[in-house]
Amino acid sequence: MIEREAVAERCIVLNPRDTGQNFQAIYELEEAVGLAEALGVVIVHAVSVPVRQVNVANYLGGGKIAEIAQIVQDEKASIVVVNCQLSPIQQRNLEKMWKAKVIDRTGLILEIFGLRAATKEGSLQVELARLAYERSRLVRTWTHLERQRGGQGFLAGPGETQIESDRRVLSEKMTKIRRALEQVRRTRSLQRRQRQRAPERVVALVGYTNAGKSTLFNILTEGGVLAKDMLFATLDTTHRVLPLPNGKSAILSDTVGFIADLPTDLITAFRATLEEVKEADLLLHIRDMSDPLAEQRKDDVMHVLNQIEAGPEHEQEIVEVWNKADRLSMEERESLQARAEASRETETELDAHIISCHSGEGISILQSAIDEKLSAKDEIITVDIPPKEFKARSWLHSNGQVLEEQASENGNCLMQVQLSEADLGKFRARHAKLILIS
Repeated sequence: MIEREAVAERCIVLNPRDTGQNFQAIYELEEAVGLAEALGVVIVHAVSVPVRQVNVANYLGGGKIAEIAQIVQDEKASIVVVNCQLSPIQQRNLEKMWKAKVIDRTGLILEIFGLRAATKEGSLQVELARLAYERSRLVRTWTHLERQRGGQGFLAGPGETQIESDRRVLSEKMTKIRRALEQVRRTRSLQRRQRQRAPERVVALVGYTNAGKSTLFNILTEGGVLAKDMLFATLDTTHRVLPLPNGKSAILSDTVGFIADLPTDLITAFRATLEEVKEADLLLHIRDMSDPLAEQRKDDVMHVLNQIEAGPEHEQEIVEVWNKADRLSMEERESLQARAEASRETETELDAHIISCHSGEGISILQSAIDEKLSAKDEIITVDIPPKEFKARSWLHSNGQVLEEQASENGNCLMQVQLSEADLGKFRARHAKLILIS
């Protein structure tokens, strides 16, 4: 039997926009095309569509719908991506008029997440979000079926309609998935508790999709995570050991990329994963500074962080990492450098560092900044350890940073050690009598 390669489906991308938003519409359309390409379809036509007033039934006006229908026919397209949120009735009506599958922004992101989920947890989270989306999309397509009567005779009440049956089936599936995810949450909670007991601190990477998080993750940890110039190239959370300049280490966590208008169902479904961000000791916000909409992308990320109760507004330390400096002009780089230096000199603004994952620029400075941030709350103690307590000396070498050490005339060991808040608590509980100054 001869196997033939599946032919990629032909797709049209539409970006509805308010009239007068020409500048922003260009980049919104580019992002929508990038999302569609992530599904492996062939983009045959992409255009921004000005919308003066949203049509309740069809979203677009009659003239524009007819124009798009002709393009669909001419280009033999089977999919139309509409870069906005459509109501169920709008989606159904457009599919009928265009004779093609219509996918709105939420459906598009869910499709991509479904393709990229590699772990059981990721698959469950995506499936839950997809079922919630489908449940809201159920429209009465079973009009040929009348409501059936249950039982015999005329006394029994009416049976359920097909749409009610569909909703019940979806609700039962969602309940099963929620139970499975609850088990995942319990497992993650135990893993987090174990990490909290361990001496390593946790650093989480956050940022808009395709800002360079996974590339930076690989540079800092040699993690081997897939890193491509593609929206949502990686989806599942990954942890690796992050070596620090002081000889110690931390845990670096690479998370799913954020995006504008991230579906609420996805945020809810991925709450177990995003709690990793909430529990981190330090956040690194990776930003693509070559993106003309960089400031808007920042607002989108901060909005999601606030939704999960993470970030600066929730007393969580954050460092901005301004990536892709190699794509900027000399004038833009100088301006950015001045802003970064100003951010580090004032307490009112965030700590920012310019890097390029492509050229390696600024990576070593960023590593030192991470080390400094994680050590900011450390305390320095002086201890006097007699020979019979030398187990304490060994513990301090393993868990702290020894700044100074010398032997006294009586055979004791005098040490000056920098310890994290958690490790100092542990040492004080066991060897409080050995501490001279703290």
